[in-house]
Amino acid sequence: MLKQSLQQKLLQKLSPQQIQLMKLLQLPTIALEQRIKQEIEENPALEEGKEDDDLDFDEPDIETEEIDITEEERPEDTVTIDSLEDYNDYFEENEIPNYKLQVNNTSPDDDRKEAPNVSGVTFQDYLLEQLGLRINDDKQYVIGLQLIGSLDDSGYLQRDVEAIVDDLAFTQNVSTDAEEVNEMIKIIQEFDPPGVAARDLKECLILQLKRKLQLERSTALKNALDIIELSFNDFTKKHFDKIIKKHNFSENTMKKAYDEILKLNPKPGNSHTGQEKSLHYINPDFTIRNEDTGLTLSLNSKNAPDLHINKNYGEMYEGYLKNKKGSNESEKNAVMFIKQKIDAAKWFIDAIEQRQNTLLVTMEAIMDYQRDFFETGDRAKMKPMILKDIADKVGLDISTISRVNNSKYVETPYGIFLLKEFFSESLQTDSGEEVSTIEVKKILKDCIIAESKKKPLTDEQLVKILNEKGYNIARRTVAKYREQLDIPVARLRKEL
Repeated sequence: MLKQSLQQKLLQKLSPQQIQLMKLLQLPTIALEQRIKQEIEENPALEEGKEDDDLDFDEPDIETEEIDITEEERPEDTVTIDSLEDYNDYFEENEIPNYKLQVNNTSPDDDRKEAPNVSGVTFQDYLLEQLGLRINDDKQYVIGLQLIGSLDDSGYLQRDVEAIVDDLAFTQNVSTDAEEVNEMIKIIQEFDPPGVAARDLKECLILQLKRKLQLERSTALKNALDIIELSFNDFTKKHFDKIIKKHNFSENTMKKAYDEILKLNPKPGNSHTGQEKSLHYINPDFTIRNEDTGLTLSLNSKNAPDLHINKNYGEMYEGYLKNKKGSNESEKNAVMFIKQKIDAAKWFIDAIEQRQNTLLVTMEAIMDYQRDFFETGDRAKMKPMILKDIADKVGLDISTISRVNNSKYVETPYGIFLLKEFFSESLQTDSGEEVSTIEVKKILKDCIIAESKKKPLTDEQLVKILNEKGYNIARRTVAKYREQLDIPVARLRKEL
């Protein structure tokens, strides 16, 4: 049975411009460039570059108050055009020259900076070259192509043989079996670099040791091969005493074999010097300089692009406002479309400017809060700082600070840092002083770097050292910080 009732709900609705600003805040510099490029492609009323003449358009009303977005709403177009033919007719009737319809965002004086292209022979190309020299049979060659294409970036063959057999049948129309594929795997494993096409780390190391033994018959290499073949699990866990006892080695013999294993490459796919790699270019969003006058902060110029309204669109719209009484319905529809594009462009320009201001005030607050670090570069001088500290300082919402903090980098005299690296919880010392967990992690890392690799420091010993320095910290906390620093337990740090 249907029942009618009245309900009162308090909803917070966001304008399309507010949603746009929140999305823009999250973007790092490189992503912002792509977003601006996309907007320019989609909106012909928006242009990048310095504007020659200032045009006076009616500004759309844009709300700029700080909003905490918990659920995004998709903006809807406020104006729709039934037919784009009217829009095209408008241009034809007014006979606008083609050169005025072309967007030119560059000038001879522009500084063109492009990321360098990485060229050279890829790892796969290197293997394919060897395949062509080694294999004459067409069927074997196709199987070899499939296997090389199945290798991961480290040079390992992770796919199951039966799956490769199925792939060859369905994609290459080649009927084969596991035996033929395994024979081809053995052939590729003879290629350079040694260890390629191994199924796991153990096989990779064995392939390399066997290749070395073909060139040099040494006792150390033979012992190293025995260790990997017969005591691999003990070796990975660094149970050297067990290995010495099992193989009846002296400590010196064990050390020589261990040194030979350390020379091997666990990722042969990375060893090819001509391999094309995808390089990650960090484009800092901010730059901080420590000058004689003090710290200075600047925003990356790509975060503050010169955006303006296309002059032709502005002139067309102004012309319509002066002569709108004589306009027909098709002209009105076309100009409504133009106005919509102009408004959208102005909203976007305003959002970019608000983004710039928000980024600057937030980074200024972080710089001021962590002034001791930015002046000295000493990580131990980083203060405990959480998002709320900066939000309270600049009068913005925590969610806004989080968006600014997301994937942003700052260049300093001491290197390039993620903004997230400046945020940390606090830890109280025996004297009652609050210090950053960053400081504790640095001391922990320094202790491990200075330790004897023959007798690495256990977590209990690290706790004792930190307690002696005045840091009241538990063993489980030391273990957590050690894992966050990507440092293994003492047993796995042991060396002979």
